[in-house]
Amino acid sequence: MSYQRADTTWFAECGFGISLHWTAQSMPVSGPQKAFPDAVDTLNVQSLVARIADCGAKYLMFTATHARQMLPAPCAVVQQVLPGRTCGRDLLGELADACGQKGLRFILYYNHSCNNADDPAWEHAVGYHDRHHEPFADRLCALVTELSARYGRRLAAWWFDSPYSLDSSGPIKGVTTELYGFQFPWQRFTAAAKTAHPQRLVTYNPGDRPEYWHYMYTSHQDYLAGEANILAAPPTSRWDGNGLQNHRWICLDNPAWVHNRPDTSLHPARFSREELTAYFRAAAGALTPVTVNVDIDQNGQILPESLNLLRQAFAGLARPVSSAVGSHCRS
Repeated sequence: MSYQRADTTWFAECGFGISLHWTAQSMPVSGPQKAFPDAVDTLNVQSLVARIADCGAKYLMFTATHARQMLPAPCAVVQQVLPGRTCGRDLLGELADACGQKGLRFILYYNHSCNNADDPAWEHAVGYHDRHHEPFADRLCALVTELSARYGRRLAAWWFDSPYSLDSSGPIKGVTTELYGFQFPWQRFTAAAKTAHPQRLVTYNPGDRPEYWHYMYTSHQDYLAGEANILAAPPTSRWDGNGLQNHRWICLDNPAWVHNRPDTSLHPARFSREELTAYFRAAAGALTPVTVNVDIDQNGQILPESLNLLRQAFAGLARPVSSAVGSHCRS
């Protein structure tokens, strides 16, 4: 049975959104790092989302997990696999609610954290290095199912990273275990990611360079991951060569993406207003949303100058495109 891609009209209409790599590795600008559960408990959600909305962004992409599998929310699956890797406060749910109140969509970034021994304890506990990988895949599917069911329609999309550590067929060879012929069940994973909301968007990241983007681990996805870091490959069409909704993800400031160095100032923007405006204009003309990663410290600080720059760069470019988007999906 062929995969029916979700309607991406809302995404094509967004213009731009902001992503935040706020993780267990995040450091404050100054002073000692808080324990992750304490940082989760003290993050001011309402203030954070208000600043994002005020600069003109139409959605927030937030890291559920990154290099370390530390989830800023409860999760029975994670707790069963490795106790102590979840939090009592459902920060993700509160962010989703706050986004809804401000008219923003909420997107979750998820990384399975089995990458080059970034988190050895998790890799072994979740079964990445086991002889038989079916239980490992079952755990990841169950984890995504649990979060998808909890957040329902509040969660508009998933952005899944590091498929190249689970499947050696792609352009990046990132598998660091013996697979013994195992094929990761991408179609089942996509179905898990759409639990409670079949129109939720899904993408898998084949790599951070335009020459990698064409590769698909599965046709069961809805939009292009589009990680470029820099202002690369300005879009010329709403659809990529595989019929996916086009998308770009750039990093405004900190090329490390995560503010993970102690006693370090937030990074200023690497691009001028003119450069950003030109890129946003090209993307808007191609009905392609642009996600902009912005440096944030553990306490939730973001440079006001960065948000103001984005506001100015996008001014006058955002426009309703409902009548211009054409066919809502391509299968």
